[in-house]
Amino acid sequence: MDLEQLQVRVRVVARALGRHGLVSAWGHCSARLDAKRFIVCAPRPMGIIKPGEAGTVVRIDQPLPTGVLGEVRIHQQIYARRPDVGGVCRVFPPATVALSTQRFLPHARHGVGAHVGHAAFWDDTRLLRDDALAAKLAAHMGEARALVMRGNGAVTAGASLELALAYAYCLEDAARVEQIVLSTKESTEEECVRLSEEEVGARQVTSGAIFERLWDYLTDGDPEAGQLKVNELFGATA
Repeated sequence: MDLEQLQVRVRVVARALGRHGLVSAWGHCSARLDAKRFIVCAPRPMGIIKPGEAGTVVRIDQPLPTGVLGEVRIHQQIYARRPDVGGVCRVFPPATVALSTQRFLPHARHGVGAHVGHAAFWDDTRLLRDDALAAKLAAHMGEARALVMRGNGAVTAGASLELALAYAYCLEDAARVEQIVLSTKESTEEECVRLSEEEVGARQVTSGAIFERLWDYLTDGDPEAGQLKVNELFGATA
């Protein structure tokens, strides 16, 4: 993996998360560099990371470098357990956070929500700033594409950083729909219709440039997005 191109990808995704309200002053994203290392974005509000502003290379199996945010150990623990993961986003999507305070998850109820599937739930409000707690969270997440943390945002993981971004967007759109359903139904949350495992699987198609179009939408206007070739980012999903 070319280091400089990966730095560009991390910056473009970071700004996309900020532009679409999936993070604010807090949050971070990273992309795997190789089996032992990843790049995490600069430790400041993601939406204002500047073109050319380098992220930090972090070892998966060593203490965090000086200046790297404490919760980046979540990324370390996910990469260590899941060789399939190429990108991680630590996000604070508002509808998802609001639901989590009542221990509600944004379930897969519509097509967009199906792409992230059934998220895991972490019922702990603490910041994850020690290795043991981060390891427990990563183990609890398992193979899920997203994990919602009670009152504390969410984590998404994908085969690439671009897919982790897409899953963060889909998670929040599922939360938006969940809020509408819960506000308009007289039945309890458990009685509301959700997509079955079979329906989720049937909707998790990637042909027709589904993620490529989402990428264009999320990164429109970004000063560095033009340096990236979309077909190379999502070629494996076509």
